[in-house]
Amino acid sequence: MRAFVAIALALLSGTAVVAQEPFNPKWESLFNGEDLSGWQNIGNEKWVVEDGAIYGEGVTNEYGYLATEKTYQDFDLSLRFKCEASGNSGVYIHTTFEPGTPKVIKGRQIEIDRAIGHHTGGIYGDGKGWIVWPAPELEAVIRPNDWNDLLIKVDGNRYITHLNGVQMIDFTYPSPAATSGLIALQLHSGGEGRMRFKDIYIRDLSRNADLNK
Repeated sequence: MRAFVAIALALLSGTAVVAQEPFNPKWESLFNGEDLSGWQNIGNEKWVVEDGAIYGEGVTNEYGYLATEKTYQDFDLSLRFKCEASGNSGVYIHTTFEPGTPKVIKGRQIEIDRAIGHHTGGIYGDGKGWIVWPAPELEAVIRPNDWNDLLIKVDGNRYITHLNGVQMIDFTYPSPAATSGLIALQLHSGGEGRMRFKDIYIRDLSRNADLNK
């Protein structure tokens, strides 16, 4: 009887506890392999779909970006990339661009560079230059002329990257300039950027993920 009364009072007061489903986000594709739906070209560089992959080519003297239309906060991001030129590239996270320009106002870059010793998998940006880079013995994990697998985990201000199955960094960043924003693929300026990206999947770990839809 006492239990029944307690439940009844809780219902009347509006404080009854409602069982919630476990938070278990699913992997979703960010690239359909056919067109650039869900993406926006920031700048004037060439972004097209070829053979089921996104091909980016720098054709001006500016940096170029292909950015998601949605913003993200906490997430797991998995993709494959292939470098076809000497210019570096990267995956920008928590990014905001100056309207009408490819100028990054906020955001940091997960580095991609096929040159050995150029810190692929490290973090650069926020107006600070290099924030963290992999240990020296990890610099040769990059496959300079082949496809590479990149996994990025963002959980609050903790960043973990894996390249070709090897953990490159596990870094807690004390002062990120932003904690949400666009995800963007980057091309180097001066026509040195030629990149391919495919198999791009995201798992949105933000409990307010529905706000982006």
